[in-house]
Formats: sequence, C-alpha cells, structure tokens
Amino acid sequence: QVQLMESGGGSVPPGGSLRLSCVASGVTSGSLCMGWFRQAPGKKREGFASIYGAGDVTRYADSVKGRFSISQDKVANRVYLQINSLKPEDTAMYYCAAEDCVDQIQALAVISRGTFNYWGQGTQVTVSP
Repeated sequence: QVQLMESGGGSVPPGGSLRLSCVASGVTSGSLCMGWFRQAPGKKREGFASIYGAGDVTRYADSVKGRFSISQDKVANRVYLQINSLKPEDTAMYYCAAEDCVDQIQALAVISRGTFNYWGQGTQVTVSP
C-alpha cells in the first residue's frame, strides 16, 4: 500500500513563497503519477498540478499557471510544489496524491481525469498579512 506524507506548509504573507514536498513509501510499481490538490473551507477539492516521468507529462490548472511549479524525483518517489506570489485565495489544505502509472498513455488518462487512489493527510497553507 502506497503511503504519502506532505511537508512544507505554513503561514506566509501575500506575495510570499513556499515549497511543499511529498514522499511516497511502499511503492511496488515501476512509476507513479503524482499530483497536488487543495481544499479551502466550504469549497470543493481542486486538482491543480500533476506530473509523470519527472516532467514527461505535466498539467496545471489555469488558476495557478505561472505561479506554481511541480517537479518530481522519480528515484526518490518525491514530488515538489514551488509556490510563488501567494495570494490569500491560495489558503487551503494542500494534499499530495499518487497513482500507479505504467506508461505515458496511462499517465495522460490518470492526469486528465484526476483519478488518483493514494492520498496524503495534507499540509496547511495560510496566506495572510
């Protein structure tokens, strides 16, 4: 069973930056699709960044393009999220997600549909003056 653990959240002022990290353990398949989701109080969970193959496939939601950057260390089964120019509306619980992806074709399907089966517990990001 794959387990995910996020770290790096915190409280920052508007315009600040954070780097979130997520490590996967218990991985038995060859490779993972990994992604970041967030959920603010009273709102639906939003998937906004996904990656496969250390960049062979990446996807960003329009709301974060240009400010967020996802990267992956395939060997270490880690995924990172660099968040710049933070806004108050970025305040949310940020979750790491993963799914076994055997090849790029499967990765494209998983990432486009957001069908991840493994989830972390989340790390809180708060943006306020």
